[in-house]
Amino acid sequence: MSATARTIADSSTGVEPHTDLIREALDRVEAGEAVSAIDAETLLSARDQELDRLLRIAGRVRDRGLEVAGRSGVITYSRKVFVPLTRLCQDRCHYCTFVQTPGQLLKSGETPYLSPEEILNVARDGAALGCKEVLFTLGDRPENRWPVAREWLDSHGYESTLEYMRHMAILILEETGLLAHLNPGVMTWAEMQRLKPVAPSMGMMLETTATRLWSEKGGPHYGSPDKDPAVRLRVLEDAGRSNIPFTTGVLLGIGENNAERVDAMFAIRDSSDRHGHIQEVIVQNFRAKPATAMMRANDLATQEYVAAVAVTRLVLGAGSRIQAPPNLTDAAELSLLIRAGIDDWGGVSPLTPDHVNPERPWPQIDELARLTAESGFELRERLTAHPHYIRAGEPWIDPRVAPHLLALADPHTGMAREDAPLVGRPWTAELPVPGRSPRGEGSVAVVLRAAETTPTGLSDDDYVTLLGATGADLTVLTAIADALRQDTVGDAVTYVVNRNVDSSLFPARLSAETLDELVDEATLLGATELCIQGAIDPALPGATYLDLVRRISTRNPNLHLHALRPVEILDGASRCGLAPAEFLHALREAGLGSVPGTGAWILDDGIRHTLSGGKDLTVAVWTSLITAAHRTGLRSTATMVYGHIESPSQQVAHLRALIRIQNETNGFTEFIPMPFVPAGFPAALGAIGGSGPTIDQTRALHAVARLMLSGSIDHIQAAWPKLGIRASQQVLQGGADDLGGVLLDGTLSPGAGQEAGLVLAVRQMERSAAEIGRSTRQRTTLYGSV
Repeated sequence: MSATARTIADSSTGVEPHTDLIREALDRVEAGEAVSAIDAETLLSARDQELDRLLRIAGRVRDRGLEVAGRSGVITYSRKVFVPLTRLCQDRCHYCTFVQTPGQLLKSGETPYLSPEEILNVARDGAALGCKEVLFTLGDRPENRWPVAREWLDSHGYESTLEYMRHMAILILEETGLLAHLNPGVMTWAEMQRLKPVAPSMGMMLETTATRLWSEKGGPHYGSPDKDPAVRLRVLEDAGRSNIPFTTGVLLGIGENNAERVDAMFAIRDSSDRHGHIQEVIVQNFRAKPATAMMRANDLATQEYVAAVAVTRLVLGAGSRIQAPPNLTDAAELSLLIRAGIDDWGGVSPLTPDHVNPERPWPQIDELARLTAESGFELRERLTAHPHYIRAGEPWIDPRVAPHLLALADPHTGMAREDAPLVGRPWTAELPVPGRSPRGEGSVAVVLRAAETTPTGLSDDDYVTLLGATGADLTVLTAIADALRQDTVGDAVTYVVNRNVDSSLFPARLSAETLDELVDEATLLGATELCIQGAIDPALPGATYLDLVRRISTRNPNLHLHALRPVEILDGASRCGLAPAEFLHALREAGLGSVPGTGAWILDDGIRHTLSGGKDLTVAVWTSLITAAHRTGLRSTATMVYGHIESPSQQVAHLRALIRIQNETNGFTEFIPMPFVPAGFPAALGAIGGSGPTIDQTRALHAVARLMLSGSIDHIQAAWPKLGIRASQQVLQGGADDLGGVLLDGTLSPGAGQEAGLVLAVRQMERSAAEIGRSTRQRTTLYGSV
C-alpha cells in the first residue's frame, strides 16, 4: 500500500498514521515542498520527537513571514473590551454557555439587548485603561427565533440586530474614539456593505467544514441554521469580495476528524488566496463547559492542539497571521503555542471577561508580555485591522472610518500608537467628494483641457490617454464625466427590481411547478424582471429554452423576461435546427422581452482566444447574434469585462465596436463595464496572472465610457455585485447613472439564481445613493417608469 493510501486509510479508521509516514511528511515540508492535504492530515498526529521537529519547522515559517512583514521577533495583541450586545441567538450550539433564553435573561434581571448607556459605560471604562477596540460579541439574528428580540428592536426603532450594532459602533466612535470589531456571525453581502463604513474589521469563525456536525442529529451544530458550513464559507467569500479585513478560524475538538480539520484549513487558505482579506486565523481549542450538552466531552489534548496550530501555520504559510487565544491554554504551555508558529494573541482585555469562555480569565497584559519575552519575542499592540491593511488604505479601509482608525495608528508601521489620545470624533455617512486639485501639464492634462470643452469629440488616442489618468487628473476626468451624465440623464440613480434564475437548472433540478412558484414569489416581492441565463447543458432538449420562456410568460405575462446570452441563443438555434434569427423570433413570440449582452469580454479575437482557450464565440459571431436580436425587436445590454490582459487601446476599440452596432440597430439599453475578478475565472488564471483592475483604472474606464458613448448609449451601469458598494459609489460620481438589479433571492429556492446570496435591497440602494447626494428611481428593464 502506498504512503498516500495508508494515510487515508488510517484517517478513515481513526488509527494514527505510522511514525514513518509522519517522518516522511516532515522531510517533505522541511525540504520546502508545499504541504499537501495528505501530509497535513498526517502531521496532525505528530507527537513527542516528531512534534518537536514539526514545531521547529512551523516556527521557521512564521519567522520568515515576520521578517518580510518588517516586524521580526514581534507577537501582536489588541487591547480591547468585549461587549455582549445580546445573549439571545437563533442557534443551538451544544457547547455554548454564552447564549441564554429569554427566560434565563428575565430570571437574572437582564434585558434582551444591552442599552446604549451600558455599552458606552463599558467603552469609556476601557478607554480609561488604554483599550482601543470594542469587540461586539452577540448571538446570530435572535429576532428570527425569539419574539422578545423582535419586540425590543421594534420598540427602539431598529430594523435588525445588525442595524442596532451598526448604530452602537457609530456611537462608540463619536463618544469614545474606540474602534469596533464586528463579530455578529453570519452576514449577507449587502449587510457587510452597510457595516464596513463603521468598522475597520469584521470576523466570523468558520469553525469547521464538517457538514455532518451540522446536519446529523446529535451533532454539536444540529439545529443551528447559521452553522451550515456552506453558509459560513459564503460569508468568507462575500467578505473577500467586499475587501473587508476579516478574522476567521477553526474550532478543534467538537467531533471533527483530522481530515475535516485539514479541509477547513485549506478552505480558509483558498478564500484568502482568492481575495487577500483574511487578516488572521484563530486556532481555538475546545473546552467543555458545565450545563451544556457537551459538558462531558474531553478537552482537546495539549499536544493534539499544538500540532494543529503548527499544521495550520504550514498550510496558511509565512504571510498569514496565526492566533491562539492565550486564556484557553495554561500559562506554562503558552510557549508551546509560540513554538508552533503563532504570531498573534488576539484580543486581550484588562477590563471585561471573555464572555464566550467566562471560566477562563485573561492573563494580565504585563504577564503575557513577560511570558512572550521568555520565548524570545516582544509583545506589541496592534489595532482591530492588521497593519498592512491600515497602510494600504482603500479599498480595505472605508474613508468614513479611516480618520478614526488613523488617529490611533502609527503612520509608518500601521501598529497601534500606545500613547494615542482616545477622543471621540464625528462620523458622517456621506462620502468625501473629490475636489479639483491643481494638475501638471503632462499629456493627460493637455487632453483634459480639450475634454472640458468638447468631451465627446476627442480622438481614440486621446481616450486611450485618459484611461491612464490618476491623481488630480483622474479627479478632473471624473468631474467632466459626471457633469455629462447629469446633462444626459439627470441625477437619479436608477435600478430594477429583479431576480435571477439559472437556465441550466430547468427542468431537471428546477421543475416546472417550482418555476411557477418562483415566478409567483418574485411578483409578490415586487419584481418587474426575471433574468435567466446559465451554463450550457448539452443533455437538455433543444426546445428547453423555448419551454422555459413560454412557461414563465404564461404564468405572468407582465413580468419582463431578460434572458439567454448570445452563446445560449446559438446553442438553442443549432439544436432546434433553426437559424439564429428564426430562433430569436420564436423566443420573442414565446414571451422573451430582451437579452443580456454578456460574453462580450473584450471584442478582440486574440484576447478571447487566450482567455477561453479557443472555446468562446468569435467577435463576428457574437456581433451577428446581438445584431440579430436587435433586428428581431429584442433590445440588449452592452458589456465589457476589463482589467485582465487587454490594453487601453483595446478597451477603446471595444467601445467603438459597440457604438457601430448601436448606430446600426439602436438596440443597446445600457453599457455595463464589469471588472475582471480572477477568483471567478480559474481557467483563465494561467494566461492572465493579474489581480484585476485598480480602482483608478475602474474610475477612468467608466468616465471615458461616458464621454465616448455620449449620444449613443445613454445609460452606464455600476456593476455592484462585482465592484462592491464603495467602488460603485465612486463610479456613480464619475459618469455612471444606474445600479442594475436588486437580485432578489426570495425564500422558496434562494439558490436558483447564478448570483445567489447577492441581494441589495431597495432601501440599501437608497442609502448608497443618499451617501453621495443622489436620489433613486425604480425603472423597468427598458428604462421606462414603473
